[in-house]
Amino acid sequence: MVRANPIQMIAFFALLLIGAGLFLVGDINLKIIGVLIVIYALAGIRIIYQYEKGVLFTLGKYQGLLDAGLVWVAPVIQTLRKIDLRIQTIDLPKQEVITKDNVPVKINATVFFRVQYPDKAVLNVEDYKYATMMYSQTVLRDVIGGVELDGLLEKRDEVAESIRKIVDEITDEWGIDVTGVRLQDIELPEEMRRAMARQAEAERERRAVIIKSEGEIKAAENLTKAGEMIAKTPEALHLRTLHTLAEISSDPNQKFVILLPVEILKSFLKNKGKKS
Repeated sequence: MVRANPIQMIAFFALLLIGAGLFLVGDINLKIIGVLIVIYALAGIRIIYQYEKGVLFTLGKYQGLLDAGLVWVAPVIQTLRKIDLRIQTIDLPKQEVITKDNVPVKINATVFFRVQYPDKAVLNVEDYKYATMMYSQTVLRDVIGGVELDGLLEKRDEVAESIRKIVDEITDEWGIDVTGVRLQDIELPEEMRRAMARQAEAERERRAVIIKSEGEIKAAENLTKAGEMIAKTPEALHLRTLHTLAEISSDPNQKFVILLPVEILKSFLKNKGKKS
């Protein structure tokens, strides 16, 4: 790690002093040389922000990394490439992929990554962002090709994590840390969407029938219990009759209600039983 090399800063101020000294000399040629030296010194000033690292090369040879702050590089002799260390995103374009059960789907995804080792990102790959994008597209097709459609729709996060692990493993050689992969839109063929809609509707109807039948069974059980309780307690039947009459009387429609004592009904049943 190179931290604002003091020798370079000393060279910078030395050049400024030399240039200023030559400019102050009365000779016109020395003044011109002094101005050129000052311009050369000022041309090497660079600012590295807190979220960046500087990769320094001297005569084409890797020299080291520079931290954030004001630095000076010798023009022509040295070059500096600044690398952003923040989380970056790559939006993978929508592409058609064939699943394991031969269903064509169109998928786009987003890859989140950051540069962990700036020197590797510069020395080991020409364009680390483009390389990461292309490799992510290849891995996405390979992983989706080994998954059935139902598994893709139900376990989207697991599929995305599998893609992330594979991409992160290869990009580690480029100094890239892939922090996440998210599958965005999964576009199905039109006939497949219609079939899934019909399946979902049939499933809802099946659940409705089951719930209705369970309710009828529960109601029948409750009616059976109520009938047994009323049969054991005659007074309960009288109370139920009165309750029914109260409900009927609250209805505003005109009606005629003929009430017969229960004893008459019992006498009628007894006489019918004797005749038989």
